[in-house]
Amino acid sequence: MNFKNETSKKKVLIYGLGKSGLSALNYLKHNNSCYIFDDDKSKNTRNFKKFFLNKSKIIDAKFDKIILSPGININKCLLSNYLKKNLQKIVSDLDIFYEFRPEILTISITGTNGKSTTSKLLHDILKYHGYDVRLTGNIGNPILEEKKIKKNTILVVEVSSYQLAYSKYFRSKYSIILNISNDHLERHLTMKNYITSKLKSVTNQKKNDISIIPNVNRIKSSLKSKLVKSKVIFLKQNKYTHFKKKIKNRYFSNSINFQNLNFIFELSNYLKLNKKTILKTIDNFKPLKFRQQLIYNSKDFKIINDSKSTTLSSTIPFLKSNEKIYWILGGLFKKGDKFNLNKKNCKNIEAFIFGKDKKIFAKILKNKLKLNIAKDLKETLKKISRIIKNEKHKITILFSPAAASFDQFKNFEHRGEYFNFLIKKYLLKQ
Repeated sequence: MNFKNETSKKKVLIYGLGKSGLSALNYLKHNNSCYIFDDDKSKNTRNFKKFFLNKSKIIDAKFDKIILSPGININKCLLSNYLKKNLQKIVSDLDIFYEFRPEILTISITGTNGKSTTSKLLHDILKYHGYDVRLTGNIGNPILEEKKIKKNTILVVEVSSYQLAYSKYFRSKYSIILNISNDHLERHLTMKNYITSKLKSVTNQKKNDISIIPNVNRIKSSLKSKLVKSKVIFLKQNKYTHFKKKIKNRYFSNSINFQNLNFIFELSNYLKLNKKTILKTIDNFKPLKFRQQLIYNSKDFKIINDSKSTTLSSTIPFLKSNEKIYWILGGLFKKGDKFNLNKKNCKNIEAFIFGKDKKIFAKILKNKLKLNIAKDLKETLKKISRIIKNEKHKITILFSPAAASFDQFKNFEHRGEYFNFLIKKYLLKQ
């Protein structure tokens, strides 16, 4: 049942009252009968009380659409059985936007590592070219919150595997998949499911659309079984290496970060962007907070806050260095994650492990590098502050947890802010 093409009001359930859920409610409530539900009863506040339905009434009701927030795990929520019986009605906020504004040029970016940084960089590049460009999705505003969208507006949409898994018909003119490594298996259960969700950004496209994806066998083989209408470009690793010597921004010397630049250079050929403007934007780009962010640098040590890191694969490029590295990691281990770094490349690395799954990380790393175990981040920073007093060489203190944050923190931002607080208290005091 379509919102736009039918005159009668739709009966809509919005499950999850986070940012995307609230944006969907505000977008649809004036012309439809909207109801909301959240597993967290504390969100049933005075402002939304008239929209809330309790569980028993939802099960008996018949909804035209169910808009599921990406944070809701269909296998572990209060309405799990109900949702599984009504899978055909589930859509995402991305679907709603596309249904109302299919003419708007959208560029979707997904991947395991680097999608926020790449999305923000592409947004800046398009802005410097003079376009009316918006940054939405997993970064910036939810897509349904964007105002005053015109026919020539371009949307750069960072999409997660969770959003894509729930989407039915959202499509983008240009789709980019940066990379895929083991992640979110606690939700998707298998790599096959995870890859399939990412590939929706390709399989939902039409004939004149373009996808740029890694030239990687397991992605290519997964795509073979899908019906693909768009033009698919399998991008070879480091195709645009010749630009590397022209880039002065050290942030992109990291192998993952530079590899992700290749996708922007490839896309620029189709958008007819100016390479000099692209390179200038890259050099002026400042890392997003808690993403490989250099927060302190002196003759004795530098400190990098990479709280956004939730997998070992996202951290490894940082560890490939001749510098002495004090690596702080820990939290909730991601199922299926692996540490693919040889022992000979770990001789200058000393790990400091904290958090709920510290024993799992210790087991993975024990034969490769020196380990220190602590119960939490505070104890870890206290220990490091004592050790560095006797350190004779310049060191890098790398906070790259390679784990989910929810054992001790609300999210990676909360974790990153707390790390900065502890740094000032124990390492930069006086």
